[in-house]
Amino acid sequence: MEDVFARKDDSLYSNPYSFLRLPMVKDPRDTAADVVILGMPYDMATTGRSGARLGPDAVRRASVNLAWEGFRYPWPFDLRERCNIVDAGDLVFTCGDSEDFLTTATKAASEILETGKALLTLGGDHFVTLPLLRAHYAKHGEMALIHFDAHTDTYSQGSRYDHGTMFYHAPNEGLIDPGVSVQIGIRTDYDRDHHAFNVICAEAANDMTPDEIASHVKALVGAKPAYVTFDIDCLDPAFAPGTGTPVIGGITSNKALRILRGLRGINLVGMDVVEVSPPFDNSEITALAGATIATELLHLWAAK
Repeated sequence: MEDVFARKDDSLYSNPYSFLRLPMVKDPRDTAADVVILGMPYDMATTGRSGARLGPDAVRRASVNLAWEGFRYPWPFDLRERCNIVDAGDLVFTCGDSEDFLTTATKAASEILETGKALLTLGGDHFVTLPLLRAHYAKHGEMALIHFDAHTDTYSQGSRYDHGTMFYHAPNEGLIDPGVSVQIGIRTDYDRDHHAFNVICAEAANDMTPDEIASHVKALVGAKPAYVTFDIDCLDPAFAPGTGTPVIGGITSNKALRILRGLRGINLVGMDVVEVSPPFDNSEITALAGATIATELLHLWAAK
């Protein structure tokens, strides 16, 4: 009789613990991994609806729907054969202590990057990108930012911990060069006269083809080390309702995937998917969108 405990863990609802059912390790630093997935369940910098702290778990669970694929359509290779990826679970920090989170997140990311591994982070609200950029800067120097979002997150007002201020602080700290950075899908107000980033607003993005957008981004970024941050509210709420600050008029999930595929060839050094908020999700479609975008980012990195 078959050994029931020897069965492959490939059910769509059994044991959905790790992203894409990839190996889970507590400490990834001494592993042979090429890429580490790390959850950051933090949403204390949220200015609207909270709940993004539950995002990493929801994205992992939704990723089970993608785990059965060998070749992720339309990529021409098996991700698991191309590179070694592990899931390091979620960052542990003192609940309610933003300063501890900031210190711990920067240190954890830095120690992973110092071992030569790349990092895919699952947020959490968008504030998590600031400590991640600090850690990546220490490894790679000044970067280009490819930023998918409904908001520029360049606002100077707000508290020290605010998910709308990261890209005000990051250029001032020299972490990123806004002149070669691009923000895609923006559809909320910003100071156009003093805005240093290149912007493809949502109206323009919806009129352009994915290839046109990708070509424009690649021309701006060039060979510079690039960090991709994807706020799920870049997508129209029809495709991603489960987020803290939804704004109608966004791009479709199909267009987002095709833009990411068109970025093949960039010098991708870091990536994150943030702002999935399960309490506001419908039928887990936002979590699935986040998981699919994260999977595309892994393929984009592996395509190097």
